[in-house]
Amino acid sequence: MQAPKFITLLSILLLTSNNYAQSNSVEEKIDSFLNELTADEFSGTILVAKNDNIIQKRAYGLASKELNVENEIDTKFNIASITKTFTAVAILQLFEEEKIDLNKPIGLYLENYPNKKIKESATISQLLTHTAGLPNFYVTNFLDRCKFDFKEVKDFLPLFENDTLLSEPGEEYNYDAAGYVLLGLIIEKVTGSSYYDYLEKNIFQKAKMPNTAAYDVDAIIENKADGYTFAGDTTKPLKNNVFYLSKASPGGFHYSTVEDLFNFNQALFDNKLINQKTLDLMIKPRVKGYNTHLGYGIDVDQRYNEKNPWP
Repeated sequence: MQAPKFITLLSILLLTSNNYAQSNSVEEKIDSFLNELTADEFSGTILVAKNDNIIQKRAYGLASKELNVENEIDTKFNIASITKTFTAVAILQLFEEEKIDLNKPIGLYLENYPNKKIKESATISQLLTHTAGLPNFYVTNFLDRCKFDFKEVKDFLPLFENDTLLSEPGEEYNYDAAGYVLLGLIIEKVTGSSYYDYLEKNIFQKAKMPNTAAYDVDAIIENKADGYTFAGDTTKPLKNNVFYLSKASPGGFHYSTVEDLFNFNQALFDNKLINQKTLDLMIKPRVKGYNTHLGYGIDVDQRYNEKNPWP
């Protein structure tokens, strides 16, 4: 069997069913699948939930291939762009409090942003849906920078603030991280708090996510998995991806556990983070992405009538 592209992963499967017999059959199939799954096929953690109940938790493979340390169910993984969903929820909390306007130019909040076109034309709504024309710095010049340089949200600005726009604001979809960095700066401007502190107090604590955080690259973190990648080519040797990681920006790279992400999903859809009216606003399909439609920091996969709370 071909090895997976990214070796260290975590996964959540959420089930809902009103038909007990059918559901029981599905649960048996899931149990059988997980029993047969091997560490050669998947390395990471898996959580399966039905409604509000966790029915399966499994861990496979190694958190450290160098030291032969096995993954546990509470192993912390780098969750990449799932961070964007946290950022979107934080922005929508401020919208609920009437502290920001989703449809006004971002210059209302970031008066000194150097790109005049973005400052005067791009809206928070466009930043949330990847339609402001900004680039995705994580796949351009990010690799060339020393990762110790990134301590605060503003430290990510030199990666894109003077770059040429990919399109006029509002014209087309281009997946990016830059817009979410600007959202993080807006959070800081409006609240007077750091982005990281705001998320800790208003999302992670409220959703009971004790193992979710943004870590400095040289921090010593208990029970944290290393990441490994073939970098898109499975014919080449596997590499540790530590060279790619920095402290999380509002566009990616927080660490979390599968149980914390389950708690986040529950808190979000139980209206513990934002109210139902705002949640409906968040999950409304607005823009056609590469394969799915985009809400605010959330994918809406209309092919299967599902709402996926990850970017």
